[in-house]
Amino acid sequence: MKHSAFRNSQESFLSDSLAGFIAQHPDATWHDAGFIGRSTPLRTADDKPAVAVISGGGSGHEPMHAGFIGQGMLAAACPGLLFTSPNAVQVSEATQWADQGRGVLHIVKNYTGDVMNFTVARNAAEAVDTRSVLVADDIATEGTGEGPGRRGTGATILVEKAAGAAAYRGDDLDKVTELAERTADNSRSMSVALGSGFLPTTGRETFDLDDGHMEVGVGIHGEPGTHTEKVDNAHAIVATVLEKLGAALDISSGDEVVCLVNGLGGTTPLELSLVFGEASAQLAEKGITVVRSMVGNFVTAVNMHGVSITLLKADDELLELIDAPTSAPAWPHTLGGTKQVESARITFEDELPTEGEENQWLSDFVDRVQSSIEELTELDRKAGDGDFGTNMEAALESIELPLRGADDEIFTGLAKRFLVLAGGTSGAVFGSFFNDMARAETLAEGLSSAAEFIQELGGAQRGDCTMLDALIPAAEKAQEIGAERPDEQTLQALYEAAREGVEETGKIAAKKGRASYLGDRSKGVIDPGALVVSWLFGGQALSAD
Repeated sequence: MKHSAFRNSQESFLSDSLAGFIAQHPDATWHDAGFIGRSTPLRTADDKPAVAVISGGGSGHEPMHAGFIGQGMLAAACPGLLFTSPNAVQVSEATQWADQGRGVLHIVKNYTGDVMNFTVARNAAEAVDTRSVLVADDIATEGTGEGPGRRGTGATILVEKAAGAAAYRGDDLDKVTELAERTADNSRSMSVALGSGFLPTTGRETFDLDDGHMEVGVGIHGEPGTHTEKVDNAHAIVATVLEKLGAALDISSGDEVVCLVNGLGGTTPLELSLVFGEASAQLAEKGITVVRSMVGNFVTAVNMHGVSITLLKADDELLELIDAPTSAPAWPHTLGGTKQVESARITFEDELPTEGEENQWLSDFVDRVQSSIEELTELDRKAGDGDFGTNMEAALESIELPLRGADDEIFTGLAKRFLVLAGGTSGAVFGSFFNDMARAETLAEGLSSAAEFIQELGGAQRGDCTMLDALIPAAEKAQEIGAERPDEQTLQALYEAAREGVEETGKIAAKKGRASYLGDRSKGVIDPGALVVSWLFGGQALSAD
């Protein structure tokens, strides 16, 4: 597949991106030799010349490396072309520029191009006392034959942080190097992707992945994993990754770790938080304490839908360096510490009756909605923001059918479910609707009262392409025939009136709700809220149409 990207041209994409990055970085300057260096002096905490820490690599991993330039981290970063190592001239020039007379440390990810170019650069900058630390944390490529072994991935920024903090506090080059090596040696990572990324320069996906499958052991250059598996739930994915990381680091009960959950560019913050929660809870079950946590996009593969987990087996000195302040903009201002994962569910006491005669009318209504969640979501995706099915599911999916009890008791229970469990407009509107239905003496009174209140609540009127386009015709028909209770003949008459209103919503542009933001683009799609109102009286679930 081919995708579009925000760019002026394929040729200028990287230089334009770097220019914008530097313009908003508080402590960065572009050097024409091909590197980004700090604008402020490279000094220690007591204002003496500091050891300089330099890193670099192919572009596409942002915010690594340039986002970690700043006091207490990197002195300079050398950006290569997209997923391509920087050349030796860039690195050599940055090394000579950064040296304050106390030496320069290169932090190098274990990729052949990076290793070769940083080696050549050190030879070219022979007048500078230079050391190198190789980051090789990715266990997916460990023991895979004649290749270079473990790749350098998420642990790179932990090594940069430890080295940069040591340099800022005044450590000499030998000590800075030793601490960087200790961080690298005690860190391991592994990645999983649910979808490939695409290159913004070409728009082409980096690898092919069948629906329902995931790549295990992906790399940060968009390369596929070591193997493909069927997608499993997050708990199982995290368990597999942690088992491998634990064995690689030889961690066990009583150990303390820094846990970095890193997005590969196309993974939502909600997913990353979920993965961290699983990782933290599962480590706690093994007696392993997460003493520091980092969750976010730090080392990306442009826009891959994936996640990596990095564990650093911590000691007191490394934690002190990880905690040390830095002005690098991409490093979190604060890190999470030891904290138990607790439930974040809304407390809810269901008020639906559990005894009494079976209520066929309202059981049929709930069944229609439960059977059509995906279809309702798709309708709302075309006409609005796609959350309608989610809200219906939140309110009704867990109800066990058949419903039992009187109409007013069930309406009261449904109202509470919508008001507490659902969100957005749907929760408020349908919660209010069922509350009015519960309080009314007759069916006609309930529908009319609900229609009047909902109009006042949101300011919508008939013809605005909302649930009122079904509710108002049904209320008018109920008044016309004097509907008191939901017998078969009455429900059929109300359904026909409501259904006509539903069909009208497909001919007009929405004027209220989020679908109204789409203007004429919402035409041709019936309103899902109106459809659900019509289902109170009859009809078929969308999955049965």
